[in-house]
This record gives sequence, C-alpha cells and structure tokens, in this order.
Amino acid sequence: MMRQDILFQDRLRIVIGVIADTHVPDRVDALHPELENNLQSEKVDAIIHAGDISSPAVVKQLEHIAPVFAVRGNRDWAFSKALPWSRTIVIGGVRILLIHGQGGLWDYLVDKVWYLLDGYRPERYLRLIERHLKDEQVIVFGHTHRALVLERQGRLFINPGSAAFGIGKDGQPSMGILEIEEGRASARIVNLSKLKANGRSWKKF
Repeated sequence: MMRQDILFQDRLRIVIGVIADTHVPDRVDALHPELENNLQSEKVDAIIHAGDISSPAVVKQLEHIAPVFAVRGNRDWAFSKALPWSRTIVIGGVRILLIHGQGGLWDYLVDKVWYLLDGYRPERYLRLIERHLKDEQVIVFGHTHRALVLERQGRLFINPGSAAFGIGKDGQPSMGILEIEEGRASARIVNLSKLKANGRSWKKF
C-alpha cells in the first residue's frame, strides 16, 4: 500500500523545497554549498526529496532546516526499506505523488538502451510515472538530472533536476520551489552555481 502523509491542513500558503539526486557520498562528498542557504532563504515549510539521496546523513542534515519527506531512488541502497519507492503527500489540500521515476528494473534497463539510441525524451519518463497516478494533482520526480516544470492533462509535473550536477560537462545543478496557496500549486526552478566536487570541497569550473 502506498504511503500517505497529510500536512499543513490549516495553512493558506505553504512553501516546499523540492530536491533530487544529491548523490552524497556515492558521486560527491558533500551537499552543494548553496543548497542549504537557498532552502533557508526561501523559508521552506518542508523539503521533498525525490530520491538518489545515497546516505541517510543527508536527510538528517536537511531536517535541521525543515521536515523532510523522501522516496528511494535507484542508488539508495543504504535506505533498504526505510523509505518507500513512492508516496502520496497531501499538503494544503493538494495531493502530491512523490516518486523517483526510474520504474522497475526492466523499465530502467530498457530506458538505458533508448537513451543511447535516442537521447533524452521526457515523454518516456512521464509515461512511466503516469502508471502510478491515481488522483494526485502534482507529481514530483527526479532521476533524469534535468529540471522540468510542465502542466500535462491538468496535472503539474516537477523535476527539480540534480542538486549536485546536471547532465554533461557543464550541467546546471538545480532545485525547485513548490508553492501551494489556497489549494493551488505553482512551481519554479532555482539554478545553483556550476561547481564541481574536489574531494570534500567544491570549486568553480
């Protein structure tokens, strides 16, 4: 049964930090140095992490800013069964599906082949995610490392991109902000500086 959380029922406006693919420490050794400051400056009420967190320490670190609601990604072996693959969160009366977006093992392998043959096509990931939809109005996902805000068939799809690095040598790391006000949802992408990890430190390209 899919996990469901109900939050902020008595609030007219809620600000949510949306992040994904932090990859600490499997690909980088620390969170992007701007990430926490940005979340704090946006005064987020909660943080949603769409998977590929890699270490439970990341969740604990972010919880110093706001409550964290997360799902497992394909690289989240450390979480075992501590996190669900998907969950529904009801925030301010808006139903949100949170899912990483890689699908099952077969879907993941098939997508790898299609990616090599045809490159990035958001439609492939949207179709995978839509299999899990019920009556959610907002869908938050990750996995692609490509930021996306899209309205599709009356639903709002949000991929915040990777908070560590984007695709390619000069990929743009990013996060998202989801605002819910009087039962309506809107989202925007916030770009982070293009940095690269050098051990536990970061430096500009």
